[in-house]
Amino acid sequence: MENSMTKSDTSKILTGSCLCGGVRFEVRGAFLRASHCHCSRCRKHSGAGASTQGRVLPEQLRVVAGENLIRSFKAAPDAAVKAFCSVCGSSLFGGAWPGGPEVAIRFGALDGDPGMRPQFRMWVDSKAGWDMITDDLPQYAEGWSPTAKPKPRK
Repeated sequence: MENSMTKSDTSKILTGSCLCGGVRFEVRGAFLRASHCHCSRCRKHSGAGASTQGRVLPEQLRVVAGENLIRSFKAAPDAAVKAFCSVCGSSLFGGAWPGGPEVAIRFGALDGDPGMRPQFRMWVDSKAGWDMITDDLPQYAEGWSPTAKPKPRK
């Protein structure tokens, strides 16, 4: 089975899993967008300078094994969900998973190429002091929306 997605072929299925393999999932069709999130919650959840993720519609994601192993954490009522495997701790999903309009899928949990590269960086005003952004992707001080304006470059 091909593990790469393109916008022109929504029948492709991309697989993913946690580190221990207890949670396995499939993503059908193309990602809506992809980004690096530098918010403090994503940094702490990922253990890195940013969490790289792609957004899909809820109907594009199907957990095929280990749904009972998935736990979620929400720091505040309006905060994004951080979903992870309760056995190995792998970061899997976020955003408004499972019941919201979009699901963020952590690219690190994918088995293949999602067919999309990160298009922007968000919450860059929250990035770690040791983190240095060296690419030319658009940067947003806070979250991203279709009407958000990129942060001016210094």
